[in-house]
Amino acid sequence: MPLHIRGSRPARRSLAVAAAAALLSVVPAPAASAHGAPPRESAPVYAYDDAIRESVWVDTGLDGDRDGRTDRVAADIIRPREADQRGRKVPVIMDASPYYSCCGRGNESQRKTYDAQGNPVQFPLFYDNYFVPRGYAFVAVDLAGTNRSDGCDDVGGRSDVRSAKAVVDWLNGRGRAYTTRTGSERARATGWTTGDTGMIGKSWDGTIANGVAATGVEGLRTIVPIGAISSWYDYYFAQGAPLYDSGPEWLSDHVNSPDARARCGHVQRALVDGAPRTGDWTPLWTERDHVRDARKVKASVFVVHGQQDLNVRAKHFGQWWDALAAQGVERKIWLSGTGHVDPFDFRRAEWVRTLHRWFDHYLLGYDNGIDREPMADIERAPDQWSTDRVWPPRATTATTLRPGPGAAPGVGTLGLLPSRPGTTETFTDAPALGELDWAAHVDSSTPSKAGFLSPPLSRDLRLSGPSRVTVTATPDTTSAHLSAVLVDIGPDTIRDYTARGEGITTLAERTCWGASTTGDSACFKETRAKTADVGFTVFSRGWADLGTWADAKKGRPLTPGKAHTITLDLAAADHVVPAGHRLALIIGGTDAGLIDPPPTPTAPTLTLDLARTTARLPVVGGPWAYLRATSGVPHPAPRPSPGTAPLDGVAERPAATRVPGPAGGTR
Repeated sequence: MPLHIRGSRPARRSLAVAAAAALLSVVPAPAASAHGAPPRESAPVYAYDDAIRESVWVDTGLDGDRDGRTDRVAADIIRPREADQRGRKVPVIMDASPYYSCCGRGNESQRKTYDAQGNPVQFPLFYDNYFVPRGYAFVAVDLAGTNRSDGCDDVGGRSDVRSAKAVVDWLNGRGRAYTTRTGSERARATGWTTGDTGMIGKSWDGTIANGVAATGVEGLRTIVPIGAISSWYDYYFAQGAPLYDSGPEWLSDHVNSPDARARCGHVQRALVDGAPRTGDWTPLWTERDHVRDARKVKASVFVVHGQQDLNVRAKHFGQWWDALAAQGVERKIWLSGTGHVDPFDFRRAEWVRTLHRWFDHYLLGYDNGIDREPMADIERAPDQWSTDRVWPPRATTATTLRPGPGAAPGVGTLGLLPSRPGTTETFTDAPALGELDWAAHVDSSTPSKAGFLSPPLSRDLRLSGPSRVTVTATPDTTSAHLSAVLVDIGPDTIRDYTARGEGITTLAERTCWGASTTGDSACFKETRAKTADVGFTVFSRGWADLGTWADAKKGRPLTPGKAHTITLDLAAADHVVPAGHRLALIIGGTDAGLIDPPPTPTAPTLTLDLARTTARLPVVGGPWAYLRATSGVPHPAPRPSPGTAPLDGVAERPAATRVPGPAGGTR
């Protein structure tokens, strides 16, 4: 069986040669076709009900709970017995999580279960049921301080990441593990696994996958982060503006086992002290920033995120994606119209098929073509998807749009030409109101926001990527928060991301994905799209404390009556504003339910200098596309001269992967 590995680094190619030789003799594979062609898909040839189920405790080398011995994290393993008996080594799919005991995984909140001897019985989710019969091992790791592991959970820090990295090292023969939590009998993995590991998980689990990949650990071949955090600061703050009324200490306490809570008070104190509610950047956040270490990533990355995820917000996938692209990392992306939802629950059959092919390619080495397929799948309407060979599209370019005054206060224009110097708009922060209130009254003079609208579009206008809004504002208080949102004004049917299921409805019927045992069923409740008919759609958001105008990492008191200029980073998005709709930029203060209000005794009033306020938006087709869509007159785009860069001014990105929780939580 030939091994098909593609990489952007010479070292990766040399590793592929050695890996190919090993895999030829040890990887289980379906029989070749009658024509002798290599296999393109792993088949369920192993008995799930006879699989080996075992637990090991992997030494992390840390003593987070200060009990005088290094912490061991529990790793529950299920792997095909027949492969073991035949001496065939298998790759590993791993989900490292803090939630296996406290909260559960998936739409049905499944927890791990064990028999009377402590052996694993139920592995949450479908990964074990589906992939173990196809020649994979599945490993479910309890992060330090959770379930059956030692140590303390430190919410994305060294202990969290080391919990999973230590397991990858052990799988590759570089670490130590034991058959019990406190005993001395060693457990070894090199006899049954190739060491090739793929990490997957939603939310906090996917965040751990990002963090481990950012260490550059050898043996981690691919990660599949779903709705995952890329920088923990951006989970709690938006440029100084707090997103939640508590810090990481709440999450740590929530997921730690009772034993860990009793011995981990020092970690709780460190989290409180290291993450002040001022929103200032501290060393704690540097340790938990995976974006800065994207240069170390050797694994391929399959990103999945809901564009309306208001828990792990869309900024996380956007900045991670851009950092990976800058390093030439092999990658693929799915963007849904849901909130914080797993693709198993919004596109189940296609997800299982795609994930199967992804792991077959990157863990078994099958040349199944997934690396040559379109890079991006994007949900355009409930259950309606489009694809892009590269993402964002090559024709995307930052296009500067400018707000202008309108016929009524607070209802302005949005176009390519700047406002006259001295043109202003004023609004007063109303902490009880937010983006949905602003958008519902975008055509009205309401005191809580300033809205700027394009004319009705004569043709579709697509925005693809992150936006930046630069605002010059004069406050009348010493503290103020700002919000900027992009809105598609016009009727549509969308996934109801504000409802309890965040865009899905769970049904009573079940479908089965893999093999089952009495204690571990492969059958899960089906879902369907929960939709809403709307008159507008907010599709990108950004927030900031105006006090960070001079330094994004440190706030300072404002000078009332003085103009301050600040740039807000709006989350990456891919949205088509249809012909007949209008594009709106709305600027306000507190976005109720999404950021906290500023600590002022009276609500701030801010005056915007429109001549010094701009929005740089990722328009597919650039300024010409915006001009054509808003003027109603055909304007042929200029052709670049030979030898010049494309219209978007960026080089072509690789095709496909080709290389040249609880409330306030993340479950």
